[in-house]
Amino acid sequence: MATECKHIEQAGNPEPRTNGCEECMKMNAQWVHLRRCLECGHVGCCDSSPNKHATKHFHQTKHPVVQSFEPGETWVWCFEDRLFLDDRPQQEEGSRA
Repeated sequence: MATECKHIEQAGNPEPRTNGCEECMKMNAQWVHLRRCLECGHVGCCDSSPNKHATKHFHQTKHPVVQSFEPGETWVWCFEDRLFLDDRPQQEEGSRA
């Protein structure tokens, strides 16, 4: 597992595309927790959910970084580097946001 991650440092801050798991909402399925893709704003369900749509989104798109989409949680995860950070680093002015 990595200790540094350029993907997290360069991640954007897109608006969430939905308020729930996009795919689960279409198929009327349940989810446990939500994750937001920091490249495109896709909202998918976590790996504790039956359909694991956040991970499936990574495998389909190769967008590496998700952030918890749960109230009060700010952690991020990079699928590519397998790096978890409790809190997203503050971005400097002029970086992607």
